[in-house]
Amino acid sequence: MSVDTSAMHQPLYDPAVDGAYVPPLDIVLDCAREELEKYATANIHNHHEMLVAAVSHHDRLRQLVAALDKEAGR
Repeated sequence: MSVDTSAMHQPLYDPAVDGAYVPPLDIVLDCAREELEKYATANIHNHHEMLVAAVSHHDRLRQLVAALDKEAGR
């Protein structure tokens, strides 16, 4: 017997809900560096720590790409 989990799915990013504000590139780069330092010692065997780091990195990467696109005029 399988369980249908599609109704429980929530995406990491939803353009209809998430804001459209794009911080300046220099701020996003500083934040990305701080985040890399923050999670550098996370325990790879700890599921919760890895999940928190992955979601945080996903959000930061999305901001970084948006800031680069904005600076390039895309």
